Amino acid sequence: MPSPQKIQRPPQPWFAVRKQLSSRRRFGLALCSFLLPVLLWCLVSYTPFIWHPDIKLQVSAERENVTTVFTAGDHVSKEFFPRFVAAVEAENAAILEARAAGESTASGFAARRANLKIIRQMAPLAVANQWLTRQESRDDAALFKIWKGLAVGELNPRKVRISDQNRAIIQRNWELLESYSPVFDSRQLPETPLEKLVPQGRPANPVYLPAPHEVILKGFQDFTRETAPDRPSMFQRYKHSLRIVFSGFLIAALIGVPLGVLCGTFDFFSRLFEPFVDFFRYMPAPAFSTLLVAVFLAHDAPKIALVFLGTFFQLVLVVANTTRQLDTSLLEAAQTLGAKKLTMIRRVILPGITPNLYNDMRILLGWAWTWLVIAELIGVKSGLTEFIETQGRWRNFDSVFPIIILIGLTGFTTDQILASLRKYFFPWTPDSSEKRHGPLGRFAYWMLDRDVYVTPNIKGGER
Repeated sequence: MPSPQKIQRPPQPWFAVRKQLSSRRRFGLALCSFLLPVLLWCLVSYTPFIWHPDIKLQVSAERENVTTVFTAGDHVSKEFFPRFVAAVEAENAAILEARAAGESTASGFAARRANLKIIRQMAPLAVANQWLTRQESRDDAALFKIWKGLAVGELNPRKVRISDQNRAIIQRNWELLESYSPVFDSRQLPETPLEKLVPQGRPANPVYLPAPHEVILKGFQDFTRETAPDRPSMFQRYKHSLRIVFSGFLIAALIGVPLGVLCGTFDFFSRLFEPFVDFFRYMPAPAFSTLLVAVFLAHDAPKIALVFLGTFFQLVLVVANTTRQLDTSLLEAAQTLGAKKLTMIRRVILPGITPNLYNDMRILLGWAWTWLVIAELIGVKSGLTEFIETQGRWRNFDSVFPIIILIGLTGFTTDQILASLRKYFFPWTPDSSEKRHGPLGRFAYWMLDRDVYVTPNIKGGER
């Protein structure tokens, strides 16, 4: 007998009205929703001709009679950078001219101190090229050896290149330094002024949009850095922020869910509570921050209270609306069988709304996360928000981005875990997976009385 031929199904269209795509296509599109913003970020960060309005300094110098000091890592505009370079070159030209004429603008300790500052100008280059650690870069003797290594060709910069102009300056400065002492001695530094390294930089995004690799590296450094005993580590800050969010949400749920069920079940409670709740939810929760600090003092209590205020009133209305959407025929059937009010709530309403209530709690938990940053700013600043506020004030946005991403990842991961558990807790719902006998599902059956939850079954009378 001829083998049966496989039926060729027509390809599924990408744009089908009210029809789901295949699981592979859905996964691919979900992946793209995350990759596209990252790719756009990389495109802007790593393609010099697209944007890059700033220059990120790799080598910097102090200027005479100017109060603004730029250090390596700072951003300056492309329009200002040539003027910055020209000013330092003019100062170097004046130094060489004075040196040739045998003149000196300073002498004694002041001159040696000025030259020591120029020796320390090498520290960012030494750290960037991994010749020294940040701790070692504070050692003037180690920096003195770096000047020597570059002047005699023992060191070869790989990560941060040194311009030919700066190489010539390094060689001239080293000849002067070596003539006074081949080893470092702050008392034997020359009184003749050294030349300053000319500023170098590379095109960069504005300071408020660091490149992706800078964000990753800085985030890793911040989370692995040892902190002083009186300062919390990043993991301690993270745990503190989690406690604020989940404590405020849990209190809101413990009070708001029963109240919302009552409002959705009895018109008496709906007319008594919902008008005020509906009015209060339009009031911005941060407006009560001063009052919350006065009532709960300045520690974690007002922060938790702010998360509560920002979540509770929305929660009551959402739960009440979910309760009203329960199929009325189930309530009529229960009443026909003689069920009383308490039995209807316990055996019909609560089992009937629990799957949708579970989804509501997931959404409202995400709402609670949006209040975290504002909550941690009231009273005594704490948690991740204190770190964001401090680093943002100093314009260290490469430290701010990892925290923002961490908060988003935490909320998203929590929501996805709860969403994946839904099919085990409520396997009887139409949108759940066919798998109904996992360990969580069996536990849910045992805890929730499966007969009631699959099909509400009121056998009559008060239980």
